[in-house]
Amino acid sequence: MDMTKTKVCLITVILLGLILPEGVRAGQSDSIPPLSPYALPYSMTGNSYDWHRLWINTATLSGAFAGTLLVLECLPEDATSWNRAELRDVPLFKRWHNHVIKKGPEWDHDKFYFNYILHPYAGAAYFMSARSCGFNFWRSALYCSAVSTVGWEFGIEAFMERPSIQDIFVTPIAGGCIGEGFYRVKRWVVDNDYRVLGSSVLGGILAFLVDPVNEFTGLWLGNPARDIAHQKAKSRRRTDISIVPSITHSYNGFSLVGYF
Repeated sequence: MDMTKTKVCLITVILLGLILPEGVRAGQSDSIPPLSPYALPYSMTGNSYDWHRLWINTATLSGAFAGTLLVLECLPEDATSWNRAELRDVPLFKRWHNHVIKKGPEWDHDKFYFNYILHPYAGAAYFMSARSCGFNFWRSALYCSAVSTVGWEFGIEAFMERPSIQDIFVTPIAGGCIGEGFYRVKRWVVDNDYRVLGSSVLGGILAFLVDPVNEFTGLWLGNPARDIAHQKAKSRRRTDISIVPSITHSYNGFSLVGYF
């Protein structure tokens, strides 16, 4: 039992050590505000950390986990495969001990859309929580693994059922791959001033779908991606040059007209 607890703690420390930027690990503070990744050229390895926003995103995900648990609790038993009798009769923390320490992970029998559609999408959302805060692909993937495994499988969900073997691997791996695609999509949305097909509504919806956590926290923290999108739109000068006929009392011919 003690060995199992030690392994879980060690894995958590290693993941956090890899995710934390060097300055944070050394206890240093940087007075220069972080530059949003959407203001920089695309890179899978470059970093521009916004650690403060990432902590807020993590707290937001924790609240979302609790809300998700309440929603799942309301679903029929065959939708989640939870043992309702155990949930009624066994105390909360004893259930967690039984699921994580005593029994450990198992191959679950949840519905296909839970394991292979919703979980990969959730993993992509975890990934984007870090990616849009300036963490590179690899650190974002590690953050996704930490949140999905420690936060959900061995954390919140373990109060209700044993950790799922499929979800331990599918959520972070598929989530990281899909998440990097989401990151590129959001960069495209930012470059187009949060507009899709000329519509700011469609642009906002697409941005929320590919990066729900940052778009949600941006409602009260401010959204750097939107600010950059507007700055790019303002600085992007459109120059239209055309040749038009020009007939006046002193000149007959053509004029070169430019609109700036």
